[in-house]
Amino acid sequence: MFAGIARWIGFLTMAAGATALILLGAGFVWFVSSIASDEVSLDTKADGIVALTGAAARIPDAIELLATDRGKRLLITGVYRATSSREIARITPLYSKYFTCCIDLDRSALNTFGNALETRHWAREHNFNSLIVVTSNWHMPRAMAELAHQLPDVTLTAYPVISEKVKTEPWWSNTDTARLLLAEYLKYLFALMRMRLDTDGAT
Repeated sequence: MFAGIARWIGFLTMAAGATALILLGAGFVWFVSSIASDEVSLDTKADGIVALTGAAARIPDAIELLATDRGKRLLITGVYRATSSREIARITPLYSKYFTCCIDLDRSALNTFGNALETRHWAREHNFNSLIVVTSNWHMPRAMAELAHQLPDVTLTAYPVISEKVKTEPWWSNTDTARLLLAEYLKYLFALMRMRLDTDGAT
């Protein structure tokens, strides 16, 4: 009798594990398919622009949006503490003048959660009700989820930055890209679970 019960428990455990793997795999396919693969052309404006540091192209793209009057101010969040505004300005010398009037640097955020917290403080300080979010395409789902959690009443517009590697190589043909996307998917799931438990996120 006990042997039969043990077999059933083992069978149910294996079935539950197999189901979880299938769901996890299906979720990963959905996650990858939801990532933008083409550049976005914005025809709308927002109160502000926020760029999450990481890939090098994020900052120039965000500053260009500011220069073309897509937002009133730009927050670059997650800047390395030893990096000065002058050093960042060298990346986009044509737009260096904006660093004296319209660009704010956040050096306290260490991760995407921190980016969202600092963006919330900045947006509320300036009474912004709409933001353009600039980050890498693969990072955008998690960034948008974190920001939406912290700023539920703010309209968010995604501006994904597409890397050349993503443009020219399908993710499944490159081990490093596949590993990056899988890691990001797991971080995304963890962030969603944490946010479901965080009922005070937007207070």
